[in-house]
Amino acid sequence: MSEQRQPSGAPAGPRPGHPGTRDRVAAAAGEAGETAGYRRSRGSSRGQARRRDLLSRVTGDVQENGLADFSLRRAARAAGTTHKVLLYYFEDVDDLLEQAVAELRRRRIEGGRSVLSKRAGDAAFVDRVLALWPVLVGGEDPALEQAMGLAMFDPRRHAGLVAGATEDYLVELRALCPDGWSEQRKQEVAQLVLAAMRGLMLARRTGGDEHATTAGLAALERALARELAAEQ
Repeated sequence: MSEQRQPSGAPAGPRPGHPGTRDRVAAAAGEAGETAGYRRSRGSSRGQARRRDLLSRVTGDVQENGLADFSLRRAARAAGTTHKVLLYYFEDVDDLLEQAVAELRRRRIEGGRSVLSKRAGDAAFVDRVLALWPVLVGGEDPALEQAMGLAMFDPRRHAGLVAGATEDYLVELRALCPDGWSEQRKQEVAQLVLAAMRGLMLARRTGGDEHATTAGLAALERALARELAAEQ
C-alpha cells in the first residue's frame, strides 16, 4: 500500500506515536485526572488541606502585590497550579479574592490577640487599645485598605470583600472594655475606637504624615481616658 500523505496545505504535526504527541496526550490525561481527582476529593480532609494550601499561597500573593490586576491566571501562578484547579476549590475569581482578603483579616486579628496576650493583667484599657496600632498598619494593611476601596467603588461586585469585617473588629474591641461597662457602652466605645483608627489609617495612607498620625493617636488616647474618668 502507498504511504498515506497529509493533505496539501494542512499544518504539519507529530505523527501518532511520535514523542511530541505522546507528551501532549500524557499531559492532557494528567490534567484531566488531576482535576477529576480534585472534584472527587474536594470535600475530604485531604481536599480541604489542599484548598487551605492554595488559599495560603494566593493570600501571600495578594499581601505582596495587592488587589490591582488580580486574576485567576495570576492566582494560579502564585499557587503553582492551573486556573481550572482553582475553580474546583473556589466559585470564581471574586470568591477566591474574598477568601484571600478574609484570610488577611484573620491574620491581622490573630496578630492583635498575640500582642494583647502579652499585655494581659495590669495593662490599662487605653494602653491595650493603642498597642493594636502597630498591628493595624502591619503587612496586611495595604491589601485590606485596597479591599475597602474596591468595596466602596463597586459595592455590587465587591461588597463581599468587607462583609463581616466591622463586626469582626468590634467583637475584639468590645472584649477589651472594662467588665463593669454595659454592653451598650462597650459597643459605643468600640465603634469610636474603630472609626478613629480607620480614619487614621486612611490619612496615613493618603497623606503620609506620621506627625499627624501621632497627634491623632494622642487625641484618641485622651478621649478614652475621659471615657474612663466619666465613671469615677
